[in-house]
Amino acid sequence: MAIQETALPEVAGQALPPTKKRYRSPAGRPLTRSRFRLLAVCSFVAILAAWAIVTMGGMVKPIILPSPMAVLQSLGDQIQNGELWADAKVSTYRVMVGFLLSVVVAIPVGVLAGASSWVEALVEPVVDFIRYLPIVAFVPLTIIWVGTNDAQKFLIIWLGTVFQQILMIAASTRTVPVDFVNLGATLGLGRVAILFKIVLPSVMPRIWDTLRITLGWAWTWLMIAELVAATTGMGYRITQAQRFLATDLIIGYVIVLGIIGLVFDQIMRAVGHKLFAYERISR
Repeated sequence: MAIQETALPEVAGQALPPTKKRYRSPAGRPLTRSRFRLLAVCSFVAILAAWAIVTMGGMVKPIILPSPMAVLQSLGDQIQNGELWADAKVSTYRVMVGFLLSVVVAIPVGVLAGASSWVEALVEPVVDFIRYLPIVAFVPLTIIWVGTNDAQKFLIIWLGTVFQQILMIAASTRTVPVDFVNLGATLGLGRVAILFKIVLPSVMPRIWDTLRITLGWAWTWLMIAELVAATTGMGYRITQAQRFLATDLIIGYVIVLGIIGLVFDQIMRAVGHKLFAYERISR
């Protein structure tokens, strides 16, 4: 425990974050949280306004790009008949299970690959090879292997995220300063103790950021699985809407997917700030 208390502030390079969170703009000027949120809202409002002007002004046909009101009405119908909630629930369940399965494998393998040259030699060439394989080509194979049930969706998500996660986590693990490891060895810590008391506390903030990024990929792979072989879920509903050229429903579901993803991302960001308060995370 003494190692952690000595090393952790050095890993962060800063004291504990101030009470009032500040963000950095590209020019380097600090932004308060309220101003950051205001600018973020303005960007969404600008997109919505441009969308409304283009569609309500008759610049494009409704079948190509429906108006915001048409999309809202379509989503309202889906909420009333209960299909939107049911689709969102089953899709979220599939993403969470498949993503957690990939995390369980990626964190230990990635950390070991980053901390040991032996594990790196055994793991990284294989992972590099597999991650370039088109996951879409595995969709029919996964159907043959496990059928069209939820296990097939879990497998697609796992295949699409775990190998990328391993490489990113391994790269993050290599950023731990050698001086930290040498300090642990000087104090008589074994390799396992150094790994758990020095390496992991140092690298966990970056691993958490990796998980935030790859969670978005998990949603992408779920959509691919549900578009091809599913009878429920948001991807399935989008496929059904495509058959009837219901572009308002398609866009509505895409927007809902974006909102769900944004909510999960913000939750993970908030949890990360709480768990890793010893490291200042500038955004």
